[in-house]
Amino acid sequence: MKPRRAALLLVGGILACAVPALADPCRAVPQKGPMPTSLARGERFSGPVVHVGDGDSLCLAVGPRRGADWVEVRLADFYAPELKAPGGREARDTLKRITAGRQVDCVSRGRSWDRVAADCRVAGRGLGDQMRAAGVHEGGRGWGETPRRR
Repeated sequence: MKPRRAALLLVGGILACAVPALADPCRAVPQKGPMPTSLARGERFSGPVVHVGDGDSLCLAVGPRRGADWVEVRLADFYAPELKAPGGREARDTLKRITAGRQVDCVSRGRSWDRVAADCRVAGRGLGDQMRAAGVHEGGRGWGETPRRR
């Protein structure tokens, strides 16, 4: 291998290792402390999808501040397989396809860790129903339970 190419590979490898993992881009609900009153149980909120984390969580931009006004939503009516489990990536890709470029309307069911558990709709149809209609099988860690709340 030529010295210059070896040096570029070495530098590239160092840079790849030095890059920090991406933090959660949705920061409207703090890890600790009170949840914003605009996201309390029963409150309605909506926005465009800016990030899909997995097959049952997504991030909505509910205000103008990037990240600070992004709400992570845990779908209250659908439990997708975990990303590393069989069907997990397909579930995430299906949720991306269903919500891409769309406005999502949600009703909060309360807090689920640093997320809002919510019933969400696109064009009047529930996202859980759309995921099932697309053939995505449920079966995540919370399957059969209500979302955990703090």
